[in-house]
Amino acid sequence: MSDKSEPTVTNPAATTPATATATATARPETLAVHTPHLDIPDSRPLGVPLHQNHVFVFDSADKLAEAFGKPDSFLYSRMGNPTVRALEASVARLEGGADAQSYASGMGAINGVLLALLGTGSHIVAQRCLYGGTYAVLTDLAERWGVEVSYVSGTDPEEVRAALRPETRLLYLETIANPTTRVSDLPALIAVAREAGVPTCVDNTFASPLLCRPIELGADIVVHSATKYLAGHADVLGGVAVFKDAELHRRVRHHAVEQGAVTDPFAAWLTLRGMQTLPLRIERQSANAAELAARFAAHPAVAAVRHPSLASHPDHELAARLLPRGGGGVVSIDLAGGREAGRVFVEAVRLASLSVSLGDVKTLVMHPGSTSHRQLDETALAAAGIAPGTVRLSVGIEHVEDLWADLGRALDLALAKTA
Repeated sequence: MSDKSEPTVTNPAATTPATATATATARPETLAVHTPHLDIPDSRPLGVPLHQNHVFVFDSADKLAEAFGKPDSFLYSRMGNPTVRALEASVARLEGGADAQSYASGMGAINGVLLALLGTGSHIVAQRCLYGGTYAVLTDLAERWGVEVSYVSGTDPEEVRAALRPETRLLYLETIANPTTRVSDLPALIAVAREAGVPTCVDNTFASPLLCRPIELGADIVVHSATKYLAGHADVLGGVAVFKDAELHRRVRHHAVEQGAVTDPFAAWLTLRGMQTLPLRIERQSANAAELAARFAAHPAVAAVRHPSLASHPDHELAARLLPRGGGGVVSIDLAGGREAGRVFVEAVRLASLSVSLGDVKTLVMHPGSTSHRQLDETALAAAGIAPGTVRLSVGIEHVEDLWADLGRALDLALAKTA
């Protein structure tokens, strides 16, 4: 059958006059491909729309060429996407920053910042107790690029001052250290770096913008694993870096676009959905963690408990100033029975889940020495404050009595089997 005899279908809902003209007498095979995009003149979506497409259409060659020179244009989702930009704007606003760059994961954000700011011969000062992935990246940069790394405690400004050099390009800190929950003296440490003209990057994942806003304390960059508290439901992988200065954002964004480690629009949309309940979740998680920490401290199976809410925490007074709304949802405990007690405990929980990650609405437990910080040898683990029996708990939003029934029973079993 010839084309002339095939049926035609009109398309009155086409977006533009040009499209309407082109599809006015188009055949079904063509109409199936060129679906209409409807305008909504008198209302707007309540939530952020999901722009899953990766390419955008232009009306003229000049406008398309012009878009390549504008960083905020939407032409190809690696370079920018409306849903992703909504996420970046939301996190930047929460953190009080000028702008933000999102990434495919938290490690993508950390790598994105480090690779953009460091090069051969650079020097970085970082606190000693870091997320294991960050430690691994710094070790790799030292081995392959010759980046020199000086580790400091994160609590002594004079230690930072002594570590700074003319070639220092960055001070890297965590608001609440992973997994020891040590709290960095951000104002004092950042002030020392600023005096020397060195920018500071703070990983604020454990605190979230609801508990601490490092940019208000002088930080230049804040990074988040959006996978954790921002998204909050164990169904998203993402990262975000927020910048105090628009020029620094442009510098890092250029590298992010070329590296290609950008956020998928659907992940951005899910993160935006999760962020709407962040205030409620973080309040409940912090309260649950504080209550469990107090109960852990009284249990004979536990040799040490670390949560900023406890008066015994070495940074308790500092945390009261920097984290007035709560000490976060992570509790770290050292079991008296060592590594074997840790194994028994994490395998005995039933309501809590033996799992990596944190910030989920469900309670998660893990043994850092053999998982998240496996890159560290025994000396590095000890220096970071991680003992053989250290167990990290990311406390969820369940009822605290149900959590204690599960965790207390697991502690009893660990004590019985390792006494």
